[in-house]
Amino acid sequence: MDDPRLDKWLWSVRVFKTRPEATAACRAGKVLIGELEAKPGRDIHAGETVTVKVGAMTRTLKVIAHPRSRVAAKQVPEFMADLTSAAEYERAKQAGLEHMLARERGKGRPTKRDRREMGRLFGFE
Repeated sequence: MDDPRLDKWLWSVRVFKTRPEATAACRAGKVLIGELEAKPGRDIHAGETVTVKVGAMTRTLKVIAHPRSRVAAKQVPEFMADLTSAAEYERAKQAGLEHMLARERGKGRPTKRDRREMGRLFGFE
């Protein structure tokens, strides 16, 4: 089979939910192949390493094969190897938690009720 476009491969192995999202990420410079920024139409070959910035996390993926179309989540390991470190996943999880706890500017200090809810959430009580 012909080597697919980068944006199509990112979509088909479920890195992005839609192909236009994958295309936009490539154009914004959030996708690197090796050390170089990659355009969405670039052909991708087996064995290449792709670095993708998705939200607060930078994922490192190795291309194993090319699917014909979008694959089920269970089939993704057949087409790519995830080389992302565990520390990167932990950092993204922490950033998500901090985002959830962030208070709106000008809201002031948490009330006693807010502190109790945070305590229940984190199991301090």
